[in-house]
Amino acid sequence: MATRELHTKLIKSEASRLGFLSCGISRAEFLEEEAPRLERYLNQGMHGEMGYMENYFDKRLDPTKLVEGSKSVISLLFNYYPEEKQIENTYKVSKYAYGQDYHHVIKSKLRALQEFISEEIGEINGRAFVDSAPVLDKAWAAKSGLGWIGKHTLLLSQQVGSFYFVAELIVDLELEYDSPVTDHCGSCTACIDACPTQAIVADRVVDGSKCISYFTIELKNEIPMEFHGKFDDWMFGCDICQDVCPWNRFSKPHSEPLFDPHPDLLSMTKKDWEEITEDVFRKVFQKSAVKRTKFSGLKRNIEFLK
Repeated sequence: MATRELHTKLIKSEASRLGFLSCGISRAEFLEEEAPRLERYLNQGMHGEMGYMENYFDKRLDPTKLVEGSKSVISLLFNYYPEEKQIENTYKVSKYAYGQDYHHVIKSKLRALQEFISEEIGEINGRAFVDSAPVLDKAWAAKSGLGWIGKHTLLLSQQVGSFYFVAELIVDLELEYDSPVTDHCGSCTACIDACPTQAIVADRVVDGSKCISYFTIELKNEIPMEFHGKFDDWMFGCDICQDVCPWNRFSKPHSEPLFDPHPDLLSMTKKDWEEITEDVFRKVFQKSAVKRTKFSGLKRNIEFLK
């Protein structure tokens, strides 16, 4: 077996052992198709107050500017679909935030994979990324054959839908490269039709500044009153475009204990949320990504929903 092929098999096998849903690899090179798309998105102000998206434009498109001498982008998916969900008729938290903050959980698994590569293949120069650096992770995952970009701009797979995190290892190691898969959205417009704030403004274009997730997590100022009554009770994030997607009927519960929710989270009623104290907030969301919005932010969101 050729060295490159052997190294690729070893990496994919270890990724599976570490609990990743799937692993795809693409050549580290400039993302030519994404460049005009990203520029247009920013010029039209669709990033709202997320000013950080304007930073490091070149690095977002070229992984060799992030990791010197990089040859490969190893893309990985990690399932977060929960076995149990919140009770009906309550204020809702996006499913990805039920358990512990995914940044820490997945970063440790990526480090383990990086150490494995160094031990089994040889010293490499590489960096791990989990949604916290200028990396267009969905574009890399699609390029690596892990799925296609759906009309809601999320990565979709025929096997497991879209309820997973996307992460990368960018390394200076030549590997076997995967090919993109075909698009299977067809004429379906379920996600576009279901979005209550009409944030999906065109096929594969989401106006981030109209998205419920943006309003409830990223926006630090008051939520515009024109959107009152349009949040469908989502107080942190939003899963509507994923919940209605036909491909998510194939989602299976994750097996990562760190993503299991605090039991109270699932049973809290609207009244419980409206009366939540800072102590309860800290207990229920002890290590959760919900802490990003802070207690005051969650209270603001709940007030807006009433």
